[in-house]
Amino acid sequence: IMVPDLLLCLSLGWAAALKPTCLSAQFRRPGDYIIGGLFPFGTVTTNLTARSEPSLVVCERLFVDGLLWALGMRFAIDQINNSTSLLPGVTLGYDIYDTCFEPVVVLQPSLLFLTQNGTRGIGVLCNYTDYQPRVTAVIGPHKSDLCLITAKLFSFFLIPQVSYGASSEKLSNTEAYPSFFRTVPSDKNLVEAMVLLLNKFGWNWIATIGSDDEYGRGAQGLFLSTAGNHNICIAFEGLIPTDLEDPKAQNQLEDTVRLINNTKVNIIVLFAFSQPAQALLEQSIRMGLSEKVWIGTEAWILSDITASIPNIQSIGTVLGFIMKAGRVPGFQKYVADLFTSVQQDKFCQESREFNHLMNSDALGALCQECDHISLHEVSSALSRSQIQPVYVAVYSVAHALHRALGCTHHACPTASPVRSWQLLHSMNTLPFTANGQSFRFDQSHSTNTGYKLMFWSWANGTLTYLPVGDYEESLYINKSQIRFHTADGKEPTSECFRYCEPGQFKQIKGFHLCCYDCTDCPENTFWSAQDSSTCAPCPEHQWAPLRSTRCYDRSERYLFWNEPLTITLLSLMSISVSLTCLTTALFLKSLQTPLVQASGGKLNLFTLFALTLLCLSCCLYIGKPSNTLCMIQQIVYALCLNGCFSTFFIKSLEITLVTEFPRCAPSFLRWVTGSRAWLLVALCFLAECLFCICYLHLGPDSLQFDYKSLPSEVLLVCKTQSWLAFTLMHGCNGCLALVSFLCTFMVQTLGKKYNVARGITFAILTYFIIWIFFVATFATLKTVFRSVAQIGTILATSLGILGTYYIPKCYIILFKPDLNTVDYFQYSIKEEPEEDSQ
Repeated sequence: IMVPDLLLCLSLGWAAALKPTCLSAQFRRPGDYIIGGLFPFGTVTTNLTARSEPSLVVCERLFVDGLLWALGMRFAIDQINNSTSLLPGVTLGYDIYDTCFEPVVVLQPSLLFLTQNGTRGIGVLCNYTDYQPRVTAVIGPHKSDLCLITAKLFSFFLIPQVSYGASSEKLSNTEAYPSFFRTVPSDKNLVEAMVLLLNKFGWNWIATIGSDDEYGRGAQGLFLSTAGNHNICIAFEGLIPTDLEDPKAQNQLEDTVRLINNTKVNIIVLFAFSQPAQALLEQSIRMGLSEKVWIGTEAWILSDITASIPNIQSIGTVLGFIMKAGRVPGFQKYVADLFTSVQQDKFCQESREFNHLMNSDALGALCQECDHISLHEVSSALSRSQIQPVYVAVYSVAHALHRALGCTHHACPTASPVRSWQLLHSMNTLPFTANGQSFRFDQSHSTNTGYKLMFWSWANGTLTYLPVGDYEESLYINKSQIRFHTADGKEPTSECFRYCEPGQFKQIKGFHLCCYDCTDCPENTFWSAQDSSTCAPCPEHQWAPLRSTRCYDRSERYLFWNEPLTITLLSLMSISVSLTCLTTALFLKSLQTPLVQASGGKLNLFTLFALTLLCLSCCLYIGKPSNTLCMIQQIVYALCLNGCFSTFFIKSLEITLVTEFPRCAPSFLRWVTGSRAWLLVALCFLAECLFCICYLHLGPDSLQFDYKSLPSEVLLVCKTQSWLAFTLMHGCNGCLALVSFLCTFMVQTLGKKYNVARGITFAILTYFIIWIFFVATFATLKTVFRSVAQIGTILATSLGILGTYYIPKCYIILFKPDLNTVDYFQYSIKEEPEEDSQ
């Protein structure tokens, strides 16, 4: 358009703005085939989370770009209807609705589009092949998160949907969204262009921020994976809120700017729409963030909202990619003429009649704010708005309809109507033209026209969008046209570099080799100057403290003779040995007394001797262990305990014969008394020796060097090699103890008589209790306390036997000599009188 004509149009539009227009009535028109339109006329000003009922959502704050996109669809359809070659004899209609950028809002017109033609209901059918919805195809919506919702609906009915702005890579999944198309490239192409830009300038230490929506999260995720493959390090990645009314939004923005400042990066890649981008940039200005290089996308760098932020020049240098899109000839004049026409009563009356014919007033009036806007107010957006994606989207549907109808350049057959799903084949496979340019949808149903690199050029407070490069398969940049807003005007650098202290290694962040934290080398690892990216483990026989540069030899750890715990145990052992020796001396002196004879006579001396050796065996667990010592420990313990329990076994059999089998006792007592008793003790001892030989054959305890239990020492412990051998060796003593317990547990004697069996019962019971705790402890301990547990078990067993069996007898010998008589200790072979037992 010529400049004088444009000025004339602007002046007419300015005058026309003095009274309301009927622009809001220009988004419906009947036709043979209706194309639905989803465009963001406004934004929602209410809090949608506070809705308590599914009422109509009111959209306010007119979004000028969305209005122009909708007029671009209207312009394309009017142009097609006036064409005599594309769809001759066929009229396209349109039904355009507001999305407000909100999923809640976009669902209403989407459901309306799916209603059966001529009705307001959606038929529930098993087969939708012959179903004729209200619209033949849908243009829009603009945002990816909205398309992810609507594309599911339209793909079920296989209604072609062509978006003019949704770039999410998720929408490239043609299996999930078979009827979704778009006339913009995928974010994958945009991300590749950005990575090439960063590599051109050598920027590999950057921050990336995305709006907390499908577009921001999806594009940022693609960028992170692509950047990592090109050795670009992400110093910080964050999301900025899209709900700016949320009380937490301000704190989140402040934290984001603070973290950007802490990372000290000079390059920020921002994936966001205009409003979240505006909030972040305003917060950066308020907090005095130093000048950075901001790399953006078409979603915000061409927006008047961000460009009009007060003191926006202070943020630094702004570079960004916008889709390559040619001008649509005649569109500016079309808009200017339309703004003039909507002031005329006759034109408005015709528009209202068209709306009445559409019979789709279920959603109420469209774009009420449009009736109060002038051409002057949209002029700046009109000069830069990207209309071509909308224009191409409409023409893709028109060409598909042309092929489906079998049209020629002169006429279109009208024998049978075309279903929506019949358009998909032509859209999938065949090219089409729009504005004299050829287009084709690729395998992901996208068109890749390439990008232009734009630079925000400021001159006297005026912003100019200066093209400084372009990208198709490779990136070209005219660096001479870029004036970086730095103190010296030179190209900024942004490289990842940090110097770690000795003893710290470079811990890589994510997948990026040059992005790392300095982390202290953990214990038992050391740092080497030859390889600073990791800490090498120390050899098994060495250790290292935290943040070490070398390894140290481990000291040996076992139960030393001079440590306090050992001295305490040796003191207890000395007490036990002393008590046992005193008891032995007392029994030797009183050997011929009835008490000692009733308790076993000389067998007691053998038992006390075995107990003494058992106590002294505690010394085997102190000091540096060896394989031989580990083997001897268990054998000595088992043999000494066998010497004790074998005498208890003989005495238990004797008591059982006398008390339970008095008639047989005279015949069998000779086998458990006198010299034959010693034969039984020898047999028990020989059996235990055989089990000890099995223990040596199956797997005796051996010395183990434990490097894991202690951080700086090697623990020397005796490890049980075969639990079967261990069980067999100690099981023999356990069997002797169990038989002794069973033989003496139920034994009763006449009143006022000493119960010899009770001493054996309690002695064996004490042994069992101690061994239950010992086995549970011994199987789990791996430190020096394992030796302590064994010593404690030996001393507890010795003192338990001494205290329950011998000490009461010593008391009688020393303090009750009047009871040490034959009559008192004789066995009873008669049952107590019945009255005494009651």
